[in-house]
Amino acid sequence: MAKLVINADDKKAVISPEIYGHFSEHLGRCIYEGLYVGENSDIPNVNGMRTDVVEALKDMQIPLLRWPGGCFADEYHWKDGIGDKAKRKKMINTHWGGVVEDNSFGTHEFFELCRQLGCKTYVNGNVGSGSVQEMSEWVEYMTFNGVSPMSDLRKANGHEEPWTIDYFGVGNENWGCGGNMTPEHYANEYRRYQTYVRQYDPEKPIKKVCGGANVDDYHWTEGVMKTCFDHVPEQFHGFMDLLSLHYYVHPEGWEIKGSATDFDDEVWYKTLAKAIHMDELLERHSAIMDQYDPEKKVGISVDEWGNWFTVEPGTNPGFLYQQNTVRDALVAGITLDIFNKRADRVRLACLAQMVNVLQAVILTDGEKMIKTPTYHVMRMYRHHQGANLIYSALADVNETGKGEWNVPKVHESVSEKDGIITATINNLTVDETIDLDIILAGKRDLEVVEASIVTEEMHAYNTFEEPEKVIEKKFEGCSKAEDGLKVTLPPASVVMLRFK
Repeated sequence: MAKLVINADDKKAVISPEIYGHFSEHLGRCIYEGLYVGENSDIPNVNGMRTDVVEALKDMQIPLLRWPGGCFADEYHWKDGIGDKAKRKKMINTHWGGVVEDNSFGTHEFFELCRQLGCKTYVNGNVGSGSVQEMSEWVEYMTFNGVSPMSDLRKANGHEEPWTIDYFGVGNENWGCGGNMTPEHYANEYRRYQTYVRQYDPEKPIKKVCGGANVDDYHWTEGVMKTCFDHVPEQFHGFMDLLSLHYYVHPEGWEIKGSATDFDDEVWYKTLAKAIHMDELLERHSAIMDQYDPEKKVGISVDEWGNWFTVEPGTNPGFLYQQNTVRDALVAGITLDIFNKRADRVRLACLAQMVNVLQAVILTDGEKMIKTPTYHVMRMYRHHQGANLIYSALADVNETGKGEWNVPKVHESVSEKDGIITATINNLTVDETIDLDIILAGKRDLEVVEASIVTEEMHAYNTFEEPEKVIEKKFEGCSKAEDGLKVTLPPASVVMLRFK
């Protein structure tokens, strides 16, 4: 019999709510049509933001939103997106789809969206094609409350008070689309640029995100950390708060990627195995960081993660629009469990992307909107935000898989907050029901206060015609046992239990 042993007295790190963050780029229909429809749209909106999407995201308790990119960030010039919308510059989005970007969604609109969502802000600056002055003036425009040219410009554009930037990314993927730099060159640029990300309000310090590695580029992490931490010990506080990491799951490789909906058992297990690879990446990148930052003052920001499949047939290949199945739900559950368990170093993460792009939580079609299986898992996991990670271990759990792709049958993480324990448990098997005993050290009589599940046949997904094929439902497969709880996990399922 498989067992999950929990010790609530063995508390680990606090799980940062920002681990459950999201990413919105000027890409496809993520912002335009997905989040922003304009004030004159027939689709219900508040100041141009889609009411249905905003309400769904608030219900999911989104803690943070990253913008404007992605690759788009390193060719985004912020002054193009302020002032009278009729006079804003139009440009071709050369990265994504070759469509016209009219800049009607800019700095003011982003902060208005975050205000409506009630979430923290993560702004990504332009190092690849921008200047130190441009980045410095943008920070001044957004956050300075005194008399200055940029502060006066913000006020002239209709916003008297400054905004709060919670996180600021100094460039994006500067090893690639952000400039094709070497790690040492980027690190020196980071040192220079971050100097001018001024802390105008000491009560609301901006946390700075340094551009980290792509997948397993440990050479990048070593080069950046070594160069950044050369002769700056006295400036450590506030010099670098997080180092980013980007990792996408491509079950069939970068070139082919594979279908979002048409896959067999072997590809199912291959996808889940590649999702679990996130744990090794975090372990090895963190070990390099430990050499320069043994106290873990610098966190990891996995600010782009998720499944990246071949686009849906008949859609613009530059829009990266894909469907979202039960397989995506399991990848979300596995990945969030990994982040929870590495909360000592992982402080921020952003699913890519929020609406209509890659592993989105919401899909829209005109006035219609649906929530994906990934949405329901992320909503289910919201109880981990700000909770204490506590000790948990699986016993007598075997592996399963096809061919060379093996994964554990069960994957989990457990946290505690306000006296209630939240356990999220994933059954990774395609067709096997698993009985699991949950044992809480020092306590035998457990009271379940909430239990839910996301499950269906592994290919199932929601459509605009059938929007509730895969949803979060009440979980009935849990009962009291003499020494804890007995749980029956259906195949291809994500289960959430809350008990005390």
